[in-house]
Amino acid sequence: MRRFTAMARKRVVRSKDVKAKVALAAVAGGSPTQIASRFGVHPTQVATWKKRLLDGASELFADQRRKSSEEVDEHELFEQIGRLQMELAWLKKKVAQVD
Repeated sequence: MRRFTAMARKRVVRSKDVKAKVALAAVAGGSPTQIASRFGVHPTQVATWKKRLLDGASELFADQRRKSSEEVDEHELFEQIGRLQMELAWLKKKVAQVD
């Protein structure tokens, strides 16, 4: 009786460039099987990366120049509060010296 031991396969991590090329090839056309064999990936990955590309494509063209009032950086607001508190303390000190 032969015993088969499961050899652990090392997981291959693809770069974002490879993923983008595969997804663009899938969007351009062709069967997932052909694209998968050309790039050396599984056909399910081809479909997944294509779906992620199509779902995220609208974000590529979002206007980054304008921020809504909800997107104001919280860190900047806390810095401004700190500066204003320091100015207020300084002014109170100066007014107390004048009196």
